[in-house]
Amino acid sequence: MPNLYYKEAQRRAQKEFRACTSRGEYPYLPVLDDFVSRDRLNRGVDLGLLQVPLEFVVGTCTGVRTNAFARNFMPLLEEDSEFASKWQALCQAHVEEGIRDPIKVYEYMNRYYVQEGNKRVSVLKFFDGDVVSANVVRILPEHNGTREVELYYELTDFFRLSRINYIEFSKPGSYLQLQQLMGKGPDEPWTEDDRRDFASAYYSFRRAYEAHGGKQLSSTAGDAMLAVIQVYSYQALRSKTPSEISHLVSNVWEEIVLQQEEDPIDVKLAPKEKKTSLLSKMFSPGEKGPMRIAFIHDKTPTESGWTNSHEQGRLYVQRVFGDSIQTTAYFNALDSDPFAVIQQAIAEGNTVIFTTSPRLLPASLRAAVEQPKITILNCSLNKSHRYIRTYYARMYEAKFIIGAIAGSLAGVDNVGYLCDYPIYGQIAGINAFALGVQMVNPRTKVYLEWSTVGGAEAAIRRLTDRNIRLISSRDLTRRGDRSWTSFGLSLISGEDRVILAAPVWQWGVYYEAMLRLIRDKSFQAEYEESVKALNYYWGMSAGVVALHCTDKVPPSTQKLAELLQNSIRADLYYPFRGKLYAQGGKVLDGDLTPEQIIGMDWLAENIVGSIPDYDQLSEIGKATVDMVGVEAASKDKR
Repeated sequence: MPNLYYKEAQRRAQKEFRACTSRGEYPYLPVLDDFVSRDRLNRGVDLGLLQVPLEFVVGTCTGVRTNAFARNFMPLLEEDSEFASKWQALCQAHVEEGIRDPIKVYEYMNRYYVQEGNKRVSVLKFFDGDVVSANVVRILPEHNGTREVELYYELTDFFRLSRINYIEFSKPGSYLQLQQLMGKGPDEPWTEDDRRDFASAYYSFRRAYEAHGGKQLSSTAGDAMLAVIQVYSYQALRSKTPSEISHLVSNVWEEIVLQQEEDPIDVKLAPKEKKTSLLSKMFSPGEKGPMRIAFIHDKTPTESGWTNSHEQGRLYVQRVFGDSIQTTAYFNALDSDPFAVIQQAIAEGNTVIFTTSPRLLPASLRAAVEQPKITILNCSLNKSHRYIRTYYARMYEAKFIIGAIAGSLAGVDNVGYLCDYPIYGQIAGINAFALGVQMVNPRTKVYLEWSTVGGAEAAIRRLTDRNIRLISSRDLTRRGDRSWTSFGLSLISGEDRVILAAPVWQWGVYYEAMLRLIRDKSFQAEYEESVKALNYYWGMSAGVVALHCTDKVPPSTQKLAELLQNSIRADLYYPFRGKLYAQGGKVLDGDLTPEQIIGMDWLAENIVGSIPDYDQLSEIGKATVDMVGVEAASKDKR
C-alpha cells in the first residue's frame, strides 16, 4: 500500500511540476536562503513548539533537498531511490499510528520553511492534514512601509495575544478589529477556551465559505469571516451549526464578495440629476397609503444638537411631502437593543429607515441583511458595506470658509480649533479650516484641541490660556442649553462669547433629495449599477451644507465668505487643490480625490496639535472611534 501511495504522490508532483513550468514558475520548493540572509536567520526569535497550518508550510530552508519535491511538496524522485523508501516508511507509520515527532521550521511573513522534516510534511500534505507540530523560529522582516509587511506586524501583535497563526487578512486594521469584535480589550490575552472555540468557529466558517466559491475570490477567508461577524456578531457565529453558518454565508455573500475590492466604496458627491416635470416632483400617496419613514437616533433632541438637527430634518420633509409620507422618530436607541428598535420600526410598517449615528451602524447592517426589502441608511462615512448605504455632508467646505474668516480677523494672533472625535470627515474639516486660515494669513497657526480628551471646557481653557480668542468649535448646539461651551466660530473674551459664523447642516434638504431618489427608483438603479458600497457625500452644490455669518463679521469679510461659498457651490473652487503640506514635511501634490479626503489621517503643517491616542479618549469617544475612527486614532488601540 505505501508503494501505491508513493506512485499517487509522485503523479501529483509531476502534474504540479508541469503546471508550474507551463506558467513560467519555479517548479521546485522555494528556498528561504535565496531571499533571507544568513545573518537575519541567526537573529531569529524562538517561538517554541506550535501547531503550524500545513497550507502555510511552503518551502525548505536550504537548497539541499528542494529538487526532491515539486512545489506542492509531493515527491519527484524515482520509486527505487532511498528517498522513496524512507517516504514510504513514514507513510506506513502515519497510517498505523500517526506522525508525532515535531519538525523544525523557520517562519517568515507567516510562511514556514522546513529545516528538518521535509518528508514528514510531504506525507501529511498527501493525506490532506491540517496542521503539523513544529519547533518554530521567527524571522522578522525589515519595516519598509509596504502593506504586506505592515499587515504581518499586525499579525505578530495579534499572535502575541491569541497564539493564533492560521487566520489572515488583506486589509490593515483587521486583526485589531477582530480582537474588538471578540469582546476583548486591545491588550487582553486569549484563554485556551477562547482559542479552542475560535478554531472551531473559523474552520466551520471556512468550509461553508469555500463551498460557496470562496477560493475563487482574491480576498481571504479571514476577510469573509470578519464581514459576517460585523453583521451577526462573533457570539452568534460561534453558536451556529455548520448548516446554519452556510445560511449566514449565503445571506451576506455580496458583503463577502465586496471584501476583494481594493477600493470598495463608490462615493456619490451629489444627487443624481434627473429631468422631471413639476407634477412629478410632488409626492403622492401610493396604493397602500403614504410611504412610512423612520428616523432612529441614539439620543434625544434636548440632549444632543446632532439629534436635534436630524429631527428638524424629519419635520422639514414631513411639511414638504405632507400626506404622501408618514415619519416617525425613535429616540435613545442605545438605551436598549438598537436592533430591536429597528425591528420595531419595521414591524410598525416603515419601509425606509434612517439611523442617524455611527454607533447604530452594526444594528443597521444586521437589519439590512435580514430585511432586504427594507431601505436602511446610516449617517456615517467611509464604511464599506454592500447591504447598507451611508450618508454624510461635506462639512469641510463650510469649515474652509470659516477658516478664511478666522484668518482675516486674527491679525498677528493665532486661532484655535476644538474637535470632538477623530473620525472620518472630521479630519478633513480640521485641515480645510487650517487651509482657509493659511490662504488669507500664512503666518497664523491653528492650535488644535479635542473635547473628548478631558472635556470641552478644559480644552477651551487650554486654548484661552495661550491667549487664543478666535476658536472654531462644534457645528451644533444643544437646544436651550446655555452652558454650551462654544458654537461655530466664536470670539471669546473672559466669560463673553460672541458667535461670528457657523456651518449649517441642511438635513431637511438632504432627506428631501434622498427620498425623491428612493421614490423615483434612482436609488435602486444606483445599487444595481455598482458592485461597491455606496456612500453619499453631498455638499454645498447639493444645498445640504451652508454657512451663516452674523452681523459681528465685518462687511468686507462677509463678502469674502460669500464669494468663496458661491465658488464652492458652483464647483469653481476646491479647498484641497494643488500642492498641500502636512506636518512632518509630508507633501501631497495634486488635487485630492474624495477617497483621500474622507480617509485623511494627517494634519496640515500650520496646525499645532495631533490626532489623539485611543487611550486618551473618553468612553463615548472610544465607542465612536471603534465604529468610524480614522486609522491614526484606531491603531493605538493595540
